[in-house]
Amino acid sequence: MAPLSGKKLIYWINAIASLAIFFFGYDQGMMGGVNTSPDYVRVMKLGFSTYQGPSEGYVVTITEPTRQGGIVSIYYLGTLLGCLMGGVIGDRIGRLKTMLIGGVWVMIGAALQCSAQNIAWMLCARIINGIGTGHLNAIVPVWSAEVATHTSRGAFIALEFTLNIFGVVVAYWLEFGLGFVGDGRSQVRWRFPIAFQIVPVVVFMIALSWMPESPRWLIKVGRLTEAKDVLQRLRAEDEASGAKQETGNPRTIADSEFDSIVEVLKLEKKHSKMNGYWNMFWGIGSGDLHIARRVQLSIWLQIIQEWVGIAAITVYAPTIFAEAGYSARKSQWLSGLNTITYMISTLFAVVTIDRWGRRVGLWRGSVGQGIALILAGAFARLLKDNPEKAVEFGGAAAFFIFLYTAVFGATWLTIPWVYPTETFPLEVRAKGNAWGVFGWSIGNGWLTLLNPVMFNRIGENTLHIFGAINFLSIPMVWAFYPETANRTLEEMDLLFASKSPWVWDEERHFRKLKAELAASKSMDGVEKIL
Repeated sequence: MAPLSGKKLIYWINAIASLAIFFFGYDQGMMGGVNTSPDYVRVMKLGFSTYQGPSEGYVVTITEPTRQGGIVSIYYLGTLLGCLMGGVIGDRIGRLKTMLIGGVWVMIGAALQCSAQNIAWMLCARIINGIGTGHLNAIVPVWSAEVATHTSRGAFIALEFTLNIFGVVVAYWLEFGLGFVGDGRSQVRWRFPIAFQIVPVVVFMIALSWMPESPRWLIKVGRLTEAKDVLQRLRAEDEASGAKQETGNPRTIADSEFDSIVEVLKLEKKHSKMNGYWNMFWGIGSGDLHIARRVQLSIWLQIIQEWVGIAAITVYAPTIFAEAGYSARKSQWLSGLNTITYMISTLFAVVTIDRWGRRVGLWRGSVGQGIALILAGAFARLLKDNPEKAVEFGGAAAFFIFLYTAVFGATWLTIPWVYPTETFPLEVRAKGNAWGVFGWSIGNGWLTLLNPVMFNRIGENTLHIFGAINFLSIPMVWAFYPETANRTLEEMDLLFASKSPWVWDEERHFRKLKAELAASKSMDGVEKIL
């Protein structure tokens, strides 16, 4: 059988990568249902459960919220460690082997979690599982970005995040259904969902054996013939439809892309001292590649992604639904429908992320999210002050929660994951994306612990704080984050070559270097600058 090529190969890579991203979403969503399982609460000594009739079943009461939050948040310590490990390994031994190693970590962690007998056991298992997830989060988006064309790179990764939220949906409804098994107090209610995460990971690992290595990594390590073959397969004419991915002869496109990667890599190797995490963070040895600037942009975009409110909505949505007068079961239904809205909204990102660009997507998302959060907080306040109008005010608050979730899924969910995969040189791309996952781990771990305290002290005003942060993020993106959409990965070194961190200076300098490059018809025209 002839090997896959053209769009068919691209689609298969997208599907396989989506399995890993599906697991990532499932793994995050899983703990929401686990935390409401009476047997889990008993085993981990987090509180107690009471029977509230056949319609509601057993409802847990958490008396140790810090302990509960610690179990959830320690996972992000694992992802932080795992992404740094995965970045090093990914640049050294390749994208495919690193993803396989991450899968092994995940399976060990999942097996330990689903068999946990006490909190110490669970904490260790969560760290191990997090290490595996960190490997996958650091490498899977990089692998996807390096095989996609520059005009479809964002949509390629955005589609994977539709599967990410589908994982959240599957986790939620699986655990919701298990709550009706027996009287809801069985071990199966929490042990089976944890064990189930092994299934997509095993399928992902098996499927990787048929997938090609990143051609850019192959060029990096000197396997040029193999790299050219992979590129020619990726850019080939799709035999099924007869369509081409880009205008022109597919082999010519592949050869041109190959030559461009080789030339840029030669320039990047002049700055080989930049390769360590310490040197990348401080910009040691990177010259006018300005790696430290790219590291800071990646870290802070992922941290701000959490501070624009998604962690707060995840925590507070069930509370607002309950205060609006909905029963515990109906609140769970509404939360489940909210996750479905979340998943559907990500399809909008697939269409717009390359068409609008990264910057416009973030701006529009911030405006929509900020308005939704402020109004959700306002109606939640009115709901508390006017309980007799629970239907009106509660319904309005619920609507704005749904609106916020939809806007986030269409914009801020995907873009902070795409951006770090695009901006770093090939020499350190896996480590660069690892810095993005590092920021995501900090943002998630921090807010997992902080959110309960904020809601306990200032209630719905927490939503107003996150709403304000959305509007503050707009000037940050406008001033510091240059557009990366529809630019090749090899052009990023030119984009960040400016000595100034301001976007307008970077764009002006980029146009100057592009003009020099066009005049010289080779990288020699800008070699002295990089």
